[in-house]
Amino acid sequence: MPATKAFRRSLALIAALPLLTLAACGYGSDSDKTDTAKVAAGAKKIDGLDTVKIGYFGNLTHATALVGNQKGFFQKELGATQAKYAIFNAGPSEIEALNSGSIDIGWIGPSPAINGYTKSDGTDLKIIGGSASGGVKLVVNPKKITSLKDVKGKKIATPQLGNTQDVAFLNWAADQGWKVDAQSGKGDVTVVRTDNKITPDAFKAGSVDGAWVPEPTASKLVAEGGKVLLDESTLWPDKKFVITNIIVSQKFLKAHPKVVEAVLKGSVETNKWINANPDQAKAAANKQLEVDSGKALPDDVLDPAWSSIQFTDDPLAATLNTEAEHAVKAGLLSDPLLKNIYDLTILNKVLKAEGASTVDAAGLGSS
Repeated sequence: MPATKAFRRSLALIAALPLLTLAACGYGSDSDKTDTAKVAAGAKKIDGLDTVKIGYFGNLTHATALVGNQKGFFQKELGATQAKYAIFNAGPSEIEALNSGSIDIGWIGPSPAINGYTKSDGTDLKIIGGSASGGVKLVVNPKKITSLKDVKGKKIATPQLGNTQDVAFLNWAADQGWKVDAQSGKGDVTVVRTDNKITPDAFKAGSVDGAWVPEPTASKLVAEGGKVLLDESTLWPDKKFVITNIIVSQKFLKAHPKVVEAVLKGSVETNKWINANPDQAKAAANKQLEVDSGKALPDDVLDPAWSSIQFTDDPLAATLNTEAEHAVKAGLLSDPLLKNIYDLTILNKVLKAEGASTVDAAGLGSS
């Protein structure tokens, strides 16, 4: 089949499905917020730009954005160009905001990044950096499931059809030799697509026997009596896989590369501070969650959730490609053309200036 025709089929399938979205990170609400960090006296606007609009989810896997906002790392690098923030509940709404110009740069999961890039024929966004790895677990009711083989025949929740965790669970189930119809979720194991905000209640009520979910939902289930049966990181080389990327509008990247560089420098500085001060960073992330959503996480959820996430500037590009292959294997996606989805040029410039190791696009763009 000609490549163009196959690509169009891929787009048609993606448009027909609520595929590759990030309902997994469904905490917080859409709202514009301005960085409360003070602009340093004498600071100048970058490229003469008044504001840069940054989007993220109210979720611990987006802690680079949470901490960078709370501690003022982004504003410090932006000078008199004001950082404004929008908090999202779902991947499609953030992609839509990026495409419409409502935000310029965003923290988002791998699946909606793939979806947004593919649906636009590779014209709307670029992945320009990494942010986090890990933070996804299979949590089960220990009274019903005591081993991995016991998952067969049970009801397991995932956040949404075709989202990152849904694809991961379907791929894992296939590796066990179990057959599951991806669309209906029926088969040797029943996949129940459930919004993360209601999964803990469904688990407590016995509507599901377990869930393959990101943090902090996984730790919320543990707080309800669940047991971690599998940490997804154990399935990946070096226990690393991308859970959060940084994306930018290609239009904004072309027009304001110096502003993009400032935000990426703020991200690198934030991750450095997070890794050097984990307890303070955890508290800062939780404080920003409370500012954004009105509710902080309790310690019995915050502590285990935080410890399972790794913060990194590396976008772990090879794992994004593998996640796309898993979606194809599950029958949820025709083989997407991801060439040039990454532009890591500015990030690597920042990393070199910091004396840090540069990162690679795994053949999917410029490094």
